[in-house]
Amino acid sequence: MPLVPTPAGPGVVLAHQSSVREANLGVVMRSVCATEEPLSRAGVAASTGLTRSTVSRLVDELVAGGLVDEGQARLAGPGRPPTPLRPTGRVGAVGLQVNAAHVAARLIDLRGQVVAESRSEPDLVGSRPEEALSLLAGHLAEVLKGLPEDGRVVGAGLALPGIVDGAGERLLRAPNLDWRDVDPATGLREQLHGIPLSLGNEANLAAHAFAQPAPGRLGAHSHFVYVSGEIGIGGAVVTGSRVQAGLHGFAGEIGHLPFRPGGEPCACGSDGCLERYAGRLAMTRRAGLPQATTLAELGRRAGAGHRESQEAIDLAAEALGVVLAGVVNLLDVPTAVLGGEIGDLAGQLAPTVQERLRTRVMAADWMPVEVVRDADDVAGATGGALLPLSEVVSRPAEYLTP
Repeated sequence: MPLVPTPAGPGVVLAHQSSVREANLGVVMRSVCATEEPLSRAGVAASTGLTRSTVSRLVDELVAGGLVDEGQARLAGPGRPPTPLRPTGRVGAVGLQVNAAHVAARLIDLRGQVVAESRSEPDLVGSRPEEALSLLAGHLAEVLKGLPEDGRVVGAGLALPGIVDGAGERLLRAPNLDWRDVDPATGLREQLHGIPLSLGNEANLAAHAFAQPAPGRLGAHSHFVYVSGEIGIGGAVVTGSRVQAGLHGFAGEIGHLPFRPGGEPCACGSDGCLERYAGRLAMTRRAGLPQATTLAELGRRAGAGHRESQEAIDLAAEALGVVLAGVVNLLDVPTAVLGGEIGDLAGQLAPTVQERLRTRVMAADWMPVEVVRDADDVAGATGGALLPLSEVVSRPAEYLTP
């Protein structure tokens, strides 16, 4: 952008200079965060195309502002040894998650490392929001104790299994919790100590964490449909490593796509939904097992020859394969990710799911669809922390300490 005076006066030049500086700070910060192997100033200059003097000046700002740490210089041949640069471990964010069978809190730093974690596994089906949020507040207080003495928390994200308003402030509906129109911030304000809180759909936040497993760093898969399976089934669509939430933020509700229209009634008010065949309660009920049985235990029983457990898994795999084939035909994504508790059955579900994808996806001969597992069992909480941290990487000028 040319820095030339205009009839509006010299203030315009200063505005241009400021915006260029802020944009370049973001370029440098993203470069520092993008790789696991620390870069030097010269490495940042090479990766960004900025001059070494510009990079050095901007790195000095990021170091002084508490966002980047300098390591010990490393000998690497003749000349001045390079100094490695890393995102700081003193800036973090909190990820929170409430689901029908667990609550969790995680403190994650700007390097993508889990600093502290606290969780429990209550039965929250049909619970009152106040009870769950009180429990979550205790976990939040616990993880904040893990913050370094000179550290700071830039934000918090709460993952919820339902529809969240576009502003990220209210839960509109969570069928499996039987919650409607809830403002979780009121139950967490005392423990947040002024930390800004944003709400998100659990599957969307989990998918963000899978696509970008550390702030500013991309994962191995950039285009996929994410299936988060617990008592219910959530979903998200990711293209170009970004979650596509739709116009109102409601996209991705794969659990309520029909597998058998006219089939079993669903808590959402419809019938025959995928959730009624591949959700945990649906599978354990078909297997004749107690409601509290985990999907990992269901899988062990099936592997040991329990016929009803195997039949429940087979039906779930059929339902997943059929519904996912429709999603792939519509959206042209090459990967299906199984996350949450249903990931524990990935090995047993994948053969049938992949066979249905092979026979039902129009482009299967040219685009085989891969089925992979997300091993993070509270990925929504991870994404809840990573999302505000990604804002630090994108707009570091707003987060520099004086």
